[in-house]
Amino acid sequence: MSSRGEIIQIHIGQAGVQIANACWELYCLEHGIMANGALCQMPNDDSFLTFFGISGMALKVVPRIVIVDTEPTVIDEIRTGAYRYLFHPDTLISGKEDAGSNFARGYNLLGHDLIDRTMDAIRRVAEQCRNLRGFLIFRAIGGGTGSGFGTLLLEKLSEAYGRKTTKAEFLVFPSPSLSPIIVEPYNALLATHYSMDYVDVSFIVDNEALYEICDTKLGVSAPTYTNLNRIIGQVVSAFTASQRFYGTNNVSFEEFQTNLVPYPRIHYPLLTYAPLVPVSKFPYVNSNVEQLTQSCFHPGSQMVRCNPTLGKYMACVLLYRGDVSPNDINSSIQQIKSSRTARFVDWTPTGFKIGVNAMPPVFVPGGDLAPTSRAVCAISNNTIIRSAWCRLVSKYDKLYNRRAFVYHFVGEGMEEGSLSEASQNVCQLVADYYEVESSARSSATQADNDD
Repeated sequence: MSSRGEIIQIHIGQAGVQIANACWELYCLEHGIMANGALCQMPNDDSFLTFFGISGMALKVVPRIVIVDTEPTVIDEIRTGAYRYLFHPDTLISGKEDAGSNFARGYNLLGHDLIDRTMDAIRRVAEQCRNLRGFLIFRAIGGGTGSGFGTLLLEKLSEAYGRKTTKAEFLVFPSPSLSPIIVEPYNALLATHYSMDYVDVSFIVDNEALYEICDTKLGVSAPTYTNLNRIIGQVVSAFTASQRFYGTNNVSFEEFQTNLVPYPRIHYPLLTYAPLVPVSKFPYVNSNVEQLTQSCFHPGSQMVRCNPTLGKYMACVLLYRGDVSPNDINSSIQQIKSSRTARFVDWTPTGFKIGVNAMPPVFVPGGDLAPTSRAVCAISNNTIIRSAWCRLVSKYDKLYNRRAFVYHFVGEGMEEGSLSEASQNVCQLVADYYEVESSARSSATQADNDD
């Protein structure tokens, strides 16, 4: 078993399943695992055991994963795709009908049909772990399955595994102007409200920000979900490298919550990744550590549409991998501090948590990203994330003021008051972020007056 413990990944709904394709494609490349789960050669260490268990067959591994959707179409693509022999069939769980972009339908009717099968599958995977560190969940909260069933599953995970087992999630958040589902605001608010107390940290991305990154940084003018999800896959790989590969200054799974979340409700960090270099510029671009670090604080690098310079940082974890030196990292951090590129609340003693892993980034052949010898992933808790919630509440108000589409949710067994309750909770979340920022501003003003 892995000396660092094991992590189970759970992919929910269409977005979660499609992200699974990108993540596990990359994990297999990183650990020398073929599409059928066979090891290319005898491993030199046990790094693969964080995400993979050993099958009964010689030199064969199986992912520690559960993939679930309320309808079979997307999971059937895995069952018949290139990686169909990688996943254990019992961990691919699908229902028979779509959640209809309806939180209440995913949570109530279809959710209760699937939840026992899903929890049984998770239990069987967990029983193969010697030291289960936690769960990593992937879902979109604009649709019915990710929002509704995802919330139900988080509730059941908390009941079964308690608070000692870390639960982190990657959320695909509704985009500011791209909205394929008209009731996205309802679904996202309900999912946020009902799952807030059951997850320790939620990393947010939105497709609009990823589209812009593909267009402006990678030269992909008409990106597909595969293009977007491979960017997410690189971020997840960087985030989990410390859990898998040995390093001089690794960050444990639990430390993300400890270092990023000052208050339980304030657990929605921003994500950035650098470098984002198109294949067309390989091998002419090779950014140094200072350039990589600086780019993590640029608004155009954020994976949610927001400008972090307009908010205050409460914490920032920088995860470096590959050809980096401690001196270069320290110099880069000092440059960030001296230039006030990142403004921190005054009660944060150091602000930065640094992780360093010698394993260089790996890239998918034929993908959009050029191979590089070093990379960094920044995970930052910044008060500006409130702008994403404000946009969501504004869209909700436009719908709910006319009671538009409310009957769809009530017809699936939900109380109408649940929508108002969810809106109030998210508005309070926005107020919580404002309070953190205003208290920091007041402290700074007081310090200036004292001078």
